[in-house]
Amino acid sequence: MESSLSEVGPVQGIIDAALLEDLASGDVTGRVTVPAQTRWHARLVAKSRLVLAGAAVARQVFHTVDREIRCEVHLRDGEVATPGTVLMDLEGNARALLAGERTALNLLQRMCGVATLTRAYVDAAAGRCRICDTRKTMPGLRALDRYAVRCGGGHNHRNDLGAGVLIKENHIRAAGGLAEAVLRARGHAPHTLRIECEVTDHAELKVALEAGADAVLLDNMDDVAVREAVAIVAGRAKIEVSGGVGLERISELAGIGIDIISIGRLTHSAPASDISLLFQLGDGRWT
Repeated sequence: MESSLSEVGPVQGIIDAALLEDLASGDVTGRVTVPAQTRWHARLVAKSRLVLAGAAVARQVFHTVDREIRCEVHLRDGEVATPGTVLMDLEGNARALLAGERTALNLLQRMCGVATLTRAYVDAAAGRCRICDTRKTMPGLRALDRYAVRCGGGHNHRNDLGAGVLIKENHIRAAGGLAEAVLRARGHAPHTLRIECEVTDHAELKVALEAGADAVLLDNMDDVAVREAVAIVAGRAKIEVSGGVGLERISELAGIGIDIISIGRLTHSAPASDISLLFQLGDGRWT
């Protein structure tokens, strides 16, 4: 996947806010220890196997600190890097490189972690259903999290509460019942939006279908219950499965006949990828 800042959304605002956390008072350590005109050659190196996501974001961090920093990205977002792979070469003022290091790594490591975990789920599904994220994203970083999911081969669910109708248990309680909630949605929602309803058992599933739901979300059902739900739906609605779906379950679940598996863990619990910023010493060694 080609890295494109235009796909990521409000990236400059995210970068500005992140740099402000680190540099509101400047980098006192860099200022007092590194001569002002010192130049360095540095590189970002993968320390673990990962799916690259956010190369352009990391590059933009360094360019925001100092437009004169030279950045050369060696892989495209969505490509796999093995330990030792050089992801990016950098050259410029040493103080500027040090000032941008932590922010660039924080964003890049998180995005690569999300993409890498997503790829594992996508590979396990083997094209038999979509792997989707959820709105369980880091506040302020949703645009980056969602982009990273796409880099891993996954798909995005609703971006925000205005992007789709998804009736959940608290909506059902507030509306006075599942059928009433679906009927209200059908009467008031824009015709361009699908109406999806969360159900927890087969009785609720039948009510949602009878009320005219376009899609159903099977919440925390085991594989046996999902199989029976697929038979009940019989093609009348899109079927999404969510709730505690671990990687070990994906292969079996994806073959049952569902359309989507949504996984909050992709963005709320993905471990950060291990990436280091190394500097070249005078003798040519990297450290």
